[in-house]
Amino acid sequence: MKKEWIMIQDFPDDERPRERLLSFGASHLSNNELLAILLRTGTKEESVLQLANRILHKYDGLHLMNQATVEELTSIKGIGMAKAIQIMAALEIGRRVANLHVTDRYVVRSPEDGANYVMEEMRHLSQEHFVCLFLNTKNQVLLKKTIFIGSLNSSIVHPRDIFREALRRSAASIICIHNHPSGSPEPSKEDIEVTKRLKECGILMGIDILDHIIIGDRKFVSLREKGYV
Repeated sequence: MKKEWIMIQDFPDDERPRERLLSFGASHLSNNELLAILLRTGTKEESVLQLANRILHKYDGLHLMNQATVEELTSIKGIGMAKAIQIMAALEIGRRVANLHVTDRYVVRSPEDGANYVMEEMRHLSQEHFVCLFLNTKNQVLLKKTIFIGSLNSSIVHPRDIFREALRRSAASIICIHNHPSGSPEPSKEDIEVTKRLKECGILMGIDILDHIIIGDRKFVSLREKGYV
């Protein structure tokens, strides 16, 4: 009797690694399931989850897999060159992420630091860009993200868009920045109202709005220094 390949699609939805990742997130998957997603298919004799389990057993879980070679991997039944290369690439990405130096992150110690971080990028923009710097507890920049483009007013700036990203990044604080295409950084009434609204939301969320910086042409104004934050 001819044997059929055992595919991930043959499993019930709630047992398929890819579907479980989409439903619950990668952190909720076992090493076995994550490896199965990389492998994609098993063999005629075993499912992809069984193949992944056999590989992990050979390398004592993930403990020794970091030292695996293409030759070793291809010696495992069910692992061809393509699968071996995929595993090696994933291991290298893991190593590079692990070796990232958080000390390389930009640190904001003052309004001037925040303005300098974006000045050359933002001072010539022809439209207003509302940008947020999401910081960790050491005031290092975790992420710089443009929240929206257009004239600043309280009906357009939705706190949920800003704080949703802050929660995703586990940010401790936020610096809001936007530019004035006119070149003058003097705050408008709308700028001040938006700042106060975001500050109030930050207090409720437990995420501090450190400053709102307005960028002009080689000039800036800190609403914190003006007493509005």
